[in-house]
Amino acid sequence: MNPPRSSISTIEILTHRWRICNTGAVNERDDLRADVVDLLRLYSIEAQHVAHSFAAQEGLHFTDLQALIAVMHAERRGDPLTPGRLGESLGLSSGATTAVIDRLEKANHLRRTRESADRRVVHLRYGEPGMELAAAFFRPLGVRSHAVMDEFTADDLETVRRFLSGMLGAITDHHRDLRTRTPTRRTGPDA
Repeated sequence: MNPPRSSISTIEILTHRWRICNTGAVNERDDLRADVVDLLRLYSIEAQHVAHSFAAQEGLHFTDLQALIAVMHAERRGDPLTPGRLGESLGLSSGATTAVIDRLEKANHLRRTRESADRRVVHLRYGEPGMELAAAFFRPLGVRSHAVMDEFTADDLETVRRFLSGMLGAITDHHRDLRTRTPTRRTGPDA
């Protein structure tokens, strides 16, 4: 299903034309794959812009926003994060993780809870005031997103979910590989 012409940006059109001119778009499937990758990239860029706008509006560091998103997703899965798991997911030291948690807790975006029999275990929960701010900010995006999804059948959405789950797995695996890779030192005049 092609998006309505009015929803395609100038950047998308130029990217598409550049690819055809410079690669000769081997076949229709390759062209479709390239379009999908371009759209994912553009979506990611726009999502980052929206996230930065929310962070700026709320006076948050971008890392703080990433922490909030991680805590929210963990809660939705029914598996709240501990500070250690949050630090691992963000690639932060324990000291940096504590600083993020302290800032978010002070701003009422996040709270520490002790819910297990082992009272030493701390879980992180989304703070109600933070949830309300995020809901108010992102509600218009939710309305727009639901309007787009309403144009697809349940089977279409299941296909999209399978595709996005696969793509998420691919980029997550790649990111994990990058984090564990030993950086190579560049030498020479361009280093």
